[in-house]
Amino acid sequence: GWFDSKKIMEGQLLSKSWFDSAWIPALNQHNVMEYFSQRSNPFYDRTCNNEVIRMQRADPEQLVNMTGTEYLLLHVQDPILYVIRKVHRQSPEKVTPLADYYILNGIVYQCPDIQSVVNSRLLSALHLVNSAFSEALSYSKYDPSKGYYWQFPEDKTEEDSPAVPKRPRPRAEEPSESQRRRVDVLLNDLMKKFQPKAFSGKDGGKPQIGQLCWYRHQLDAISVL
Repeated sequence: GWFDSKKIMEGQLLSKSWFDSAWIPALNQHNVMEYFSQRSNPFYDRTCNNEVIRMQRADPEQLVNMTGTEYLLLHVQDPILYVIRKVHRQSPEKVTPLADYYILNGIVYQCPDIQSVVNSRLLSALHLVNSAFSEALSYSKYDPSKGYYWQFPEDKTEEDSPAVPKRPRPRAEEPSESQRRRVDVLLNDLMKKFQPKAFSGKDGGKPQIGQLCWYRHQLDAISVL
């Protein structure tokens, strides 16, 4: 009950900060505890022994002889950083740390405990993992003909992409008269080098029609060049 509510309240303070602009220019190691004990500071417990000594205007050295909640100045780095620890004193020699606070440039923050740091890191990691799985799931597709498959943005087919007007292909230029003559000369040379075989019978010793068509085809192919 009381312990759980206290832990929840301390956890909520991790996201808060406090400062008093009137104190910041004159802040030093001699008055930093008085600055921390301001009533408007949400990190300060007014039921602590420091408040009792302050109200009684007693010597602060008597704190070691008291039991209960107490604030100690743990570290000083004038004029930038001060660390204050909240402890539960059981005897002059035995104290139990409860929380740490640091004052950076006059602004008071609560130091997170290990549990809070681990929880924060785990939540951040889980959020990133969940985002990665959600994005991966958006690329998973199903088709009755080919089952499950992956489709990433760069793998989209032309059907899925907006239609782009196709450019007409340039037509081949007609060969000139000089090109035709040159091809005729080359064809004659081929005819002389590779004489078609004559066949007896129905062809009467003439070259086959298929061979003549082949030469004509070569002529047309060269004329296009």
